[in-house]
Amino acid sequence: MRHNETPETRSVRLLRVGEQVRHILSDILARGEVHDETLASHMVSVTEVRMSPDLRHATVFVKPLLGKDEEAVLKALRTNTAFLQREVAHRVKMKYAAKLKFLADESFDEGTHIDRLLRDPSVARDLGEGEEN
Repeated sequence: MRHNETPETRSVRLLRVGEQVRHILSDILARGEVHDETLASHMVSVTEVRMSPDLRHATVFVKPLLGKDEEAVLKALRTNTAFLQREVAHRVKMKYAAKLKFLADESFDEGTHIDRLLRDPSVARDLGEGEEN
């Protein structure tokens, strides 16, 4: 940690750099700059980028729109990781080029599951009893 850097400013920096990387990757994928048939035939949303504290590693969460062919899209992204890392390194001013790791974003599925559980009649009944007490 730098002499004048607090944990709060450090976390803000991680969020800022992660968001910058997310925008760059989204732009690259939207413009079709990656020459890959799978990526060309799918719209891919980069939902989040989490940077490691040293900014050397970035975990990139992606979701193909409509949720189709998630594994094929992840495989294509992993195949083109070197190209994407170079592009990010050229567009972001950092001491080191971050290593990218692509993962499927499961948060939408988890949210849908929780919503479905909350709409279940037995859960709704239990929640209603809890509010009366």
